[in-house]
Amino acid sequence: MKHIVFLFFALTTMTLIAQQEQSIQSGKTKIHLEIFGKGKPLLIINGGPGMSSEGFGSLAKELGKNNLAIIYDQRGTGKSKIDTISSKTMTMDLMVEDIEAIRKHLGIEEWAILGHSFGGMLGSYYTSIHPEKVNGLILSSSGGVDLTLLSTLDITSRLTQTQRDSLNYWTQRIRRGDSSHFAALKRGNYLAPAYVYDKTLVSMVAERLTQGNMRINGLLWENMREIHFDCKDFLKNFKKPVLIIQGEQDIIGKEIAEATHKLFRNSEVIYIDKAVHYGWLEQPELYFGHIRRFLTSLN
Repeated sequence: MKHIVFLFFALTTMTLIAQQEQSIQSGKTKIHLEIFGKGKPLLIINGGPGMSSEGFGSLAKELGKNNLAIIYDQRGTGKSKIDTISSKTMTMDLMVEDIEAIRKHLGIEEWAILGHSFGGMLGSYYTSIHPEKVNGLILSSSGGVDLTLLSTLDITSRLTQTQRDSLNYWTQRIRRGDSSHFAALKRGNYLAPAYVYDKTLVSMVAERLTQGNMRINGLLWENMREIHFDCKDFLKNFKKPVLIIQGEQDIIGKEIAEATHKLFRNSEVIYIDKAVHYGWLEQPELYFGHIRRFLTSLN
């Protein structure tokens, strides 16, 4: 449990320029979004919680070749500004309201949702509340549709004893008040190997791991526990297509993917070999191939 805060981060490989950037209001919160490409709309929800969409520009650009791909900074992250970060402003229901604000602002009647990691959990929650607005759901290395993850995930089991000891050392230093980028990066360097099959990506992941807002992360996990996050009863009758895709060696256990697959009436599950948590980086041809096939099949 103590390592759950490290779970859902994303990364970027380059600086990308969206064809359009906007900021909209969702209640008292300003939500920043970026749009790539054209065609049928696809909302991409990044991991976290507590991370911006910075690491998803490359994903949106690629999928924007065939779709109108939309990414956004979740409330309180990146360029999405909020006056106060608290248990009252960081809830799953408000996150859903933010997504609806984007849809209405863009004049979209229905769209496909791609949620990665925690984004898969948020995407599932949004779909459970607004199923009529979703014409297809992609769960990419998703944490699942309930809180089973909290009792099954053990990221540090992927690390060597030396890596775990070093991770613990730098984590404790940060908790004792070391807020330097150096400390955060050292911690990231010892945690990142758990997230990737291709170890040449470790430094990239480590840098991204320095950017998470742990306060937002903790508040949203707390809220999910308070609301007893569980979408199963609402999603079991969802009839639109669902694609569940993750690495064969993912930190997310296959039992979560399989349980999700059994829940949906119209779903398929794909495991990509030699990939952990970032299929589009480690096996891009396979990852994008499956997603494009799925998106093309939607009405």
